Amino acid sequence: MSDTVSETQYLEFLDALLAGDRIRCTRTVQELMAGGVGLRMLYVQVFQRAMYRVGELWEQQRISVAVEHLATAIVERMLALVQAQVFTGPYRERKAIIACVADEYHQLGGRMVADFFELHGWRGYFLGANTPLPDLMRLIDERQPDMLGLSLSIYFNLPALLRALDAVTTAYSKLPILVGGQALRWGGQKAIEPYPNVTCVASMDDLERIIVQ
Repeated sequence: MSDTVSETQYLEFLDALLAGDRIRCTRTVQELMAGGVGLRMLYVQVFQRAMYRVGELWEQQRISVAVEHLATAIVERMLALVQAQVFTGPYRERKAIIACVADEYHQLGGRMVADFFELHGWRGYFLGANTPLPDLMRLIDERQPDMLGLSLSIYFNLPALLRALDAVTTAYSKLPILVGGQALRWGGQKAIEPYPNVTCVASMDDLERIIVQ
């Protein structure tokens, strides 16, 4: 399998994504997979990289919220396109629960993280956007995961993240917790420092270094 995506291929996907051209995005992804690009490279070098760029353009007010939302929806369709290959393989013993905290509706990053766990031999339970804290606690109790991942994209939702960390670290003091999302770029990392067993994850590479141990 190819271990990289060319700059031309990435820019073709990004251009189609910003144009809202789902068909062209699909064609590019299919061509990459047919050429032997593995799912890990597809997630890191195409999906993650493109969405980081989309986020930067939105922050710079060079694209509208509508364009950002359309790009997100297209990438979610691309994840669905490759989903069957993500969940192949033997029975997975290690379990991870991935959730967006209460009032957090940006779920793409969390979904990609859950898939990445699956790609590395874990069973990833993705709870989606706006997960109420009582429901999260109940599922942790039921599933007894080996790791918990919490996603935060909007900095103003930081109090919801801290409430979740308070509850989980009190009830499950030994459960490793990963926290990630664009909100951490604006000061959230400092807020989570007092919590034991909580690690800030800035990229898929960071995540991979943790979960392959």
